[in-house]
Amino acid sequence: MKKHGVNPLDGNRFMDANLLGDEVHNVNVLTVIASESYDSFAKGLQTELAEAIADRPQAVTPELFIGKVVKDTQGNEQTIDREMASAIHYDMIVNGYIDKKGVLTDKYYADKANGTVVVAEEAADCTADIIAILDSIYDPKRYQPENTRSNNVELKVDKDKLAMPEFKALWSRINAKSVYVVHFDTQELLRKAVSALNAKLHVSKVFFKVQTGTMKEIRSKEDLQANTAFIKEGPDIYDGKTIANPGVNYDLVGKLVEETGLTRKDIIAILRGIRPDIFGLFKNNPEEFISKTAALINDEKATAIIEHITYDVLDERYDTEIFTDPTIKGKLDVNAIKTERHLYDHVVYDSTGERDFVRELDIDKRVAIYVKLPSGFYIATPVGRYNPDWAIAFYEGKVKHIYFIAETKGSMDSMQLRLIEEAKIHCAREHFKAISGGNVTYDVVDSYQALLDKVMK
Repeated sequence: MKKHGVNPLDGNRFMDANLLGDEVHNVNVLTVIASESYDSFAKGLQTELAEAIADRPQAVTPELFIGKVVKDTQGNEQTIDREMASAIHYDMIVNGYIDKKGVLTDKYYADKANGTVVVAEEAADCTADIIAILDSIYDPKRYQPENTRSNNVELKVDKDKLAMPEFKALWSRINAKSVYVVHFDTQELLRKAVSALNAKLHVSKVFFKVQTGTMKEIRSKEDLQANTAFIKEGPDIYDGKTIANPGVNYDLVGKLVEETGLTRKDIIAILRGIRPDIFGLFKNNPEEFISKTAALINDEKATAIIEHITYDVLDERYDTEIFTDPTIKGKLDVNAIKTERHLYDHVVYDSTGERDFVRELDIDKRVAIYVKLPSGFYIATPVGRYNPDWAIAFYEGKVKHIYFIAETKGSMDSMQLRLIEEAKIHCAREHFKAISGGNVTYDVVDSYQALLDKVMK
């Protein structure tokens, strides 16, 4: 048995997506001061981006999906044929996800943020991969640089609320830091990782498509402008067997160590344990082999964590400076709304689901005070930092559970919650159980009514 532990107070200078997750865009902000108007700068930047990624599709058509390999929630793969592609495309029109030109709509992006994207029944089990395909669409509006002058809301802490006895009582119960310890049999983890790779690892082959054409006689400038000077001929498809050639070095072990957090010894043991034909998939597509292998290992690691993690309380605590130090900005009625019971004068929300949750929370007279916890408040887990969404204090006597930590999710379907996310949620439950002695309730909800159901029980 090995004992695995980490001190969350250790510093890290590299604030990348692996460490921060979605918060990376809030921490790593590039500010450009242009020597021209915002409109001119934005237009020029978007034009350059369009030229740089000219080969990316700009509209959703059935052809976008045809031939793509997708995986369902059980890990089974299938290739999308024309019939399935047409069904997916038709349902996107019906659901208002694309306009007449095939451009993704605001409704699609809103449902994506809320985790409520609806996909045709034929591909419903592959929703995550369908969304990944849609992410390849180039949408100029999504690449428009932010005009900071339009960030007309800068959140301010209400000092009177900071001094409220209800907030002080809530804060005293949740501000302790903790350290986790995982006791599990490393050999068992390695065996399960090997079994998972042998059963579930599928790596697609790389093919090269060569499109040819013949230039006909050019009769006029108009022929060139109309793109009719060339006659397009059928494409030739070549097997990309030489993709993993001797001229390219892949640090397979090192990359898997980086992606999984396991030791080189453990990674080598896993690679030696898998079947030769599975290991042979590496030469077909090294990058995909590495990413899918790491994902499957991390799934097994997450399962082991859920079964064997415990948290110990540290003497150190978070200070209220985590609320007063950071600058939080938003756009009024776009991603921010004014509030009455929030610790700040406004709330910046991430989705329409969160916005609706805040509106219900803010008018409930049973609520004494609540706060959307800033990114500086986090729980250390073996699969990355976890920042809970909401801390809520109800008036005593109004509900059964006065102090509540809520995580809001657009969908409560467990099949849509990845093992890594489930592991973080489990870690949060163990953390709050350890630091509060059962005086704080932590749970995941998809609506304010779901929250009320839990605090009244």
